[in-house]
Amino acid sequence: MDEKEYGNVYAIPANYTDSGKLFGGMLDTRNTVETGFILLLAGYPELMWLSAPAVVKVVIMTVTLLPLGVLGLMGIGGDSLMQFAVRVFKFLARRRNLHFRRIGYEKAAKPASRGHTRKKKKRT
Repeated sequence: MDEKEYGNVYAIPANYTDSGKLFGGMLDTRNTVETGFILLLAGYPELMWLSAPAVVKVVIMTVTLLPLGVLGLMGIGGDSLMQFAVRVFKFLARRRNLHFRRIGYEKAAKPASRGHTRKKKKRT
């Protein structure tokens, strides 16, 4: 009658759901890889093809690449930039036109006539 209950209580660590992320769970792996690829695509032309002094190149790259990198790492609405872009293009391709002909509207399209399209002249 004197039974002791042993409670096996384990604490779940704070980083339990951080698997598959980088920098202690701050960045998704997909977002990081996509951002690196996008920064290479945008940064190489700015670095190699821009004929400007080094200070001007640094300023231009800071103004363009830093916001692009932050946007790429954060993503849009919880998605990576590529997932968001694919959803936007799918929406644009699949959207429907929601304009319907009104019932009783006076200027409704007339049905196509069969046969001649010109009116016959009256003979007098």
